[in-house]
Amino acid sequence: MGGGGFSMEPENPLLDQYVVKQARQTKPSVCFLPHATDDAIRYTFKFFKAFTQLDVNPTHLSLFGSEIVDLESFLIEQDIIYVGGGNTKSMMALWREWELDKFLRNAYENGTVLAGVSAGANCWFDQCSTDSLPGQFTVLPCLGIIRGSFCPHYDGETERRPSLHQLLSEDKITSGYAADDGAAVHFIDGEFACAVSSRPHAKVYKVANVDGQIIEEEIETQYLDA
Repeated sequence: MGGGGFSMEPENPLLDQYVVKQARQTKPSVCFLPHATDDAIRYTFKFFKAFTQLDVNPTHLSLFGSEIVDLESFLIEQDIIYVGGGNTKSMMALWREWELDKFLRNAYENGTVLAGVSAGANCWFDQCSTDSLPGQFTVLPCLGIIRGSFCPHYDGETERRPSLHQLLSEDKITSGYAADDGAAVHFIDGEFACAVSSRPHAKVYKVANVDGQIIEEEIETQYLDA
């Protein structure tokens, strides 16, 4: 998700409902990872407030004071792992220290649905465009479960589009996808499947540098309330 979900659209559950429908169980376990923020308690409370309204078994994973000994087994047992937004760089550093980068890949290969918003979308790609460092947009290497790059908040923050175009023109970031707030791109087995949105005009785009020209291709995006 480029933006949206319970944290940005608490009165609009369309994207979260869509994520739940992708699970292998009719009443899936959904584990929330709030590791990109320094306000994890409040963020987790919002998650439980939203997901207790859905037909799921919600849980979360804290890396501060958790009583879970075997993190890998815990994550593999989840039907859905949902990662919140925040600082992508800090989250990736924390994950690598705890080996969650390996455990999340293993969960994915075992059939767990991986989802997230903003930083929680960036993390699954080879690279992302991020404002994790104050005052600038930079390129960050991520988990590489999905090939290419990702840019969230494409229409929601004024500098997102021009900064991504600049990074592409300087060959600092690979081609990939950009998503507006309220838009999401769905991959199955690492391959593009479709694009969906919780807002009528939110879109997903393919972006690339082709022979020095920045190409931005709008992908047909299904409005989930249509």
